[in-house]
Order: sequence, then structure tokens, then C-alpha cells
Amino acid sequence: VALVAALAVVASAFVIEPVHHHAPQPYKFGYSVKDKHGEQHREEAGDGHAVRGSYGFSDARGIRRQVNYVADKAGFRAQVKTNEPGTANQNPAAVHLISDAPYAHGGYAGAAGLGYAGVVAPVLVAPVAYNGLGGNGLLGGLGYARYGY
Repeated sequence: VALVAALAVVASAFVIEPVHHHAPQPYKFGYSVKDKHGEQHREEAGDGHAVRGSYGFSDARGIRRQVNYVADKAGFRAQVKTNEPGTANQNPAAVHLISDAPYAHGGYAGAAGLGYAGVVAPVLVAPVAYNGLGGNGLLGGLGYARYGY
């Protein structure tokens, strides 16, 4: 009797789950937002085998970018159309870049002196340390180490 009970327990441990195969579900979505700062938009559609879409923006200064893309068995491919300062007709990686930005040296000041500043050097930042004592959270809190100022 004990042997039969043990075999029943072992047999019940091996449950075979049925495999469900679901057909690809086509989808489509999009949005567009327009305000005093400019416009942003995105559209995308997929059929389970490929995804096609686009997104972009334009701002109050006339700067614009439009990205059209496809993702399928051949990989991800994008085409970028822009007039952003600092861009040129070049194709890095698998991206086709089309720019009608005027050629100029130096940066773009933009509104109130803010905006594009030419080439930007990378900035290295030390990681924030976890410190429950004396950090933002104090004694045993979930605080981070204090900033050095």
C-alpha cells in the first residue's frame, strides 16, 4: 500500500502542460500631441512577422525629426529625416540619415542661449553609494550618500 501511495505521489509530480500556439495578433496604434512647444507623434503597426512605424517631432524653432522604421526577419532598419544642427547626410550603422541642416561651425544657441552646443564630451559620474546612515533617509533609511556640497 505504501509503495502504491509513493508511486501515486511521484506520478502526480509530473504534470504535462499542454502547449498553446497562438497566431500572431495584428496591432496598430498612434498618437499626436501638439502644444505651444511643438508637435510629437508616433504610429506603429505589426502583423506578427514585421513591425512598421514612424515617430518624430518639430519644435517652435522649426527643428524637426522624422524617423521611419521597419523591424522584421532582416533586422531593424530606420530612415531619419531631420534639419537638426550638427547633422549631415551620412549613414552610420544601418540608419539612413537625410539632413537639410545648414553647414556651419560652432554651436546653435537656440532660445535663451540654450540648445545645441556642437560636440558634447561624455561625462563620467561616480555611482551613488547606498548609505542608510547620514544619507537622504538618515538612520537606517533607504537613503543615498550625501552629495559633496
